[in-house]
Amino acid sequence: MGKGDKKESKVAYFLKLAKYFNEYPRCFIVGVDNVGSKQMQQIRQTLRDEAVVLMGKNTMMRKAIKQHMETNPNLEKILPHIRGNVGFVFTREDLVDIRDKILSNKVQAPARAGAIAPLDVKIPPQNTGLGPEKTSFFQALQIPTKISKGTIEIINEIHLIHAEDKVGASEATLLNMLNISPFTYGLKIQQVYDSGTIFNPEILDITPEDLRAKFLQGVRNISAICLNIGYPTIASVPHSIANGLKNLIAIAIETDIDLKEAQKAKEYLADPSKFVVAAAPVETGTKEAAKEEKKEESEEEDDDMGFGLFD
Repeated sequence: MGKGDKKESKVAYFLKLAKYFNEYPRCFIVGVDNVGSKQMQQIRQTLRDEAVVLMGKNTMMRKAIKQHMETNPNLEKILPHIRGNVGFVFTREDLVDIRDKILSNKVQAPARAGAIAPLDVKIPPQNTGLGPEKTSFFQALQIPTKISKGTIEIINEIHLIHAEDKVGASEATLLNMLNISPFTYGLKIQQVYDSGTIFNPEILDITPEDLRAKFLQGVRNISAICLNIGYPTIASVPHSIANGLKNLIAIAIETDIDLKEAQKAKEYLADPSKFVVAAAPVETGTKEAAKEEKKEESEEEDDDMGFGLFD
């Protein structure tokens, strides 16, 4: 590719990125580590007609965004997050739906020596199917084994690799020998951009019920503080009125003051028996009917058995 072709491709990329930022109000900044070209093609097909995936070199993405910041200054918030192997997924659709489709597209992958483990890897107790000649290999990894029916059997569960640790050559070889592909790779959502605001993807998991619970908790805290310091607010006034009414009722009970709200309390203190809930009436008719039915059955049985000695 000549110098002119490179320049034209850069210009075309800048125009494409600017076009997407103009047309799509939302985008995901995604990490693409360990994602192959075939998997990327599958992701594009999954998101077809709903989202657009755009990759590129970090220097080109930064330069394109800086050029477009005159039109949209909010894009400056994206610049600090263009680090490492990242790209964009632009969309107009619901962010949660697109997020779920992005994360659902993962592929199994074997452990490679030198790679950073995204999760813990444990090997359950099992018969490996390997011959006794491999015993020394397991001993080098300090894995307790025994010989069962001519093959090596792992006795206990082994925590082979910890998350964020680098995979060693011996661990990778063992997992490949056991045909275990412990890792899954796909696009990893790092940040979300929506109409000038950038935020962590965890915020997409917040539901209206979560917001309502947080709001109510805040109102309770404000009410408690205001009641404690005697400062009336919209949140605390209903509680102040209720507490004041309780005090008035208490005073009316201790004195001869007539107060409508205290009348029932005075009646209760004067004669608590009036407020005892009457026991549910016994359904005598039903019980008597059941007794009659049982008596009839007993009489029928007696008739069946009431034969004479000479019948």
